[in-house]
Amino acid sequence: MEMSAAALASHVRKQFAKIIVGQSDAVDQLLLVVLTGGHALIEGVPGLAKTLAVKCLAHIFQLQFQRVQCTPDLIPADILGGNMFQPGEGTFRLHRGPVFTDLLLVDEINRMPPRTQSALLEAMEELQVTIDGTSHRLSGSFAVFATQNPIEFEGTYPLPEAQLDRFLMKIRMGYPEAEQESQILSRYQDGFDVRNLERAGLETVSKNALEASRQEAAHVRVEPKLFDYIVSIVRATRDSAAVSLGASPRAAVSMMLAAKALAATEGRDFLIPDDVKTVAPPILRHRMLLKPEADLEGIAPDQVIAEVLAGIAVPK
Repeated sequence: MEMSAAALASHVRKQFAKIIVGQSDAVDQLLLVVLTGGHALIEGVPGLAKTLAVKCLAHIFQLQFQRVQCTPDLIPADILGGNMFQPGEGTFRLHRGPVFTDLLLVDEINRMPPRTQSALLEAMEELQVTIDGTSHRLSGSFAVFATQNPIEFEGTYPLPEAQLDRFLMKIRMGYPEAEQESQILSRYQDGFDVRNLERAGLETVSKNALEASRQEAAHVRVEPKLFDYIVSIVRATRDSAAVSLGASPRAAVSMMLAAKALAATEGRDFLIPDDVKTVAPPILRHRMLLKPEADLEGIAPDQVIAEVLAGIAVPK
């Protein structure tokens, strides 16, 4: 089924609405991550359908799906796999871990110890893993969608800045409205089963349609003055009085790619400043390290981003 990026976005929203009530911003951002071929960090308290959203995404796009439940004793081999000795053959055979997939859900990533966290870095950046000195290519559609709980810190390991920077977006999922929660109850009363997505009647998207939309996003035009606008935003995070470590050049690239994908989903072949402003918070919020005194004052990254955007002239 051939469709434009705008038609694809509309289709995906309709399919998600069959499974998840609300969370429209999160759904749109998940779509942008898929269109840019990036990775996403999804933050929210338990019970907000973070895992369900990723499973739904994989189902719609017909992507192979694997899930890793992180624990403090998880070792790299649990994710990457390893060479296992075959007694009957007298040889070693590669046992592929869950990283050999299209879409890898890493649940509660901050419960994974640092050594195992670092095992994901090569996979996320190079689309390959090294096992016993041999490199193995991953799927061309490989993407990591990692979840974390923002309020529970006991027994967790904060993600290092080098790994955070490899996530295209940090997507936040919040509590639904009261009316939406009632709708959730109504669905379950009517027989909705979160473990059986097949019964929900999700209409899938062909890989050709996804690739066509990715190409459409890639060909969105960007005027030189918008390059300067994006760079000004990123550089301003480094000069903020509340920030000890600002966003990297990779953040500027990520912002441009996500903004182009947003333009394509809105049916445009050119970028406008509003595209950049819309994607700035999920692109930047995990790439800034606030000063301790800013944390004590209750200043949040999104507040700093809002101040940065307000202080930069929008190109005409």
